Amino acid sequence: MTTVAAYAAPRAKAPLERTTIERRPVGEFDILIDIKFAGICHSDIHQARDGWGEGIFPMVPGHEIAGIVAETGSGVTRFKVGDRVGVGCMVDSCGQCDACLMGREQHCAEGNTQTYNALDRSGEPTYGGYSTHLVVTEKFAVTIPEGIALDEAAPLLCAGITTYSPLKRWGAGPGKKVAVVGLGGLGHMAVKIAHALGAEVTVLSQSLRKKDDGLKLGADHYYATSDPKTFEELAGTFDVILSTVSAPLDFGAYLGLLRTEGTLVNVGAPEEPISLNLFSLILGNRSIAGSAIGGIKETQEMLDFCAVHGLGAEIEVIDASQVNEAYERVLASDVRYRFVIDTATV
Repeated sequence: MTTVAAYAAPRAKAPLERTTIERRPVGEFDILIDIKFAGICHSDIHQARDGWGEGIFPMVPGHEIAGIVAETGSGVTRFKVGDRVGVGCMVDSCGQCDACLMGREQHCAEGNTQTYNALDRSGEPTYGGYSTHLVVTEKFAVTIPEGIALDEAAPLLCAGITTYSPLKRWGAGPGKKVAVVGLGGLGHMAVKIAHALGAEVTVLSQSLRKKDDGLKLGADHYYATSDPKTFEELAGTFDVILSTVSAPLDFGAYLGLLRTEGTLVNVGAPEEPISLNLFSLILGNRSIAGSAIGGIKETQEMLDFCAVHGLGAEIEVIDASQVNEAYERVLASDVRYRFVIDTATV
């Protein structure tokens, strides 16, 4: 075992504090990653504060990890020391079920092993990227292309794949009209990716405060959802609506913005249950769907796509000691658009 520095929540809703954790020895098919940057995802806050159910504490959040390979196991073939690598929301799966064999490890029948707030296959708790080093099996690491800076790449391991996967699955591209609900950590990447895919992109945000940003990121149109006229003007407009917000929405109103057979896809995960009048779906053959992250192969595809198109996250790099302040600023929507921890400061 190796002792490394980390920032952890000692208990639910408690401020994160500097501590040390144990990383397992590097096994035959493992790599040791010298973490350089770790993004702060809204889901880190949900879990550190027990918003999605009872967590495992102490908890070291962080599933947007970018770093350099520092050591490899004897059986490792995909990476060598010095390679630029990333780790996202999961670090293992059974590898044998239908989902895993199809490259959809995120839907592993036995449950994938989350990067943090989970138990690994030996029953030990997993700890995330708010730390200096990580040991992971090579199958769950991806290559970060040279065309993306490591700090801008870190958020792609969650925010990038979480938006890329549904946009690809539901056919965002030339001739399609895509709306992105919310221009935050997920939403800003959704706009960049949908634009790069060739879709006509509209941002639906509570206000016009970020309109200039949205247009610079690649949006063609920008509307305030606080204005009731928005829902009248845009009725029946979109092929796909991608909701990236964690707040509950008036789903009936948003479904009314879809064309016939359009789909509202949710990647934001509100803590509260929703209610829905099913006529919002029945009339117009509309659908409401959810999407998780992507598998490892698709995550690599996303990174390669972002490198080709020059896409990285819009970030604010912070010292690890600022993490609690950053959490409050995320909740206040006071970040443009992703905090990234410089793990040299952990």
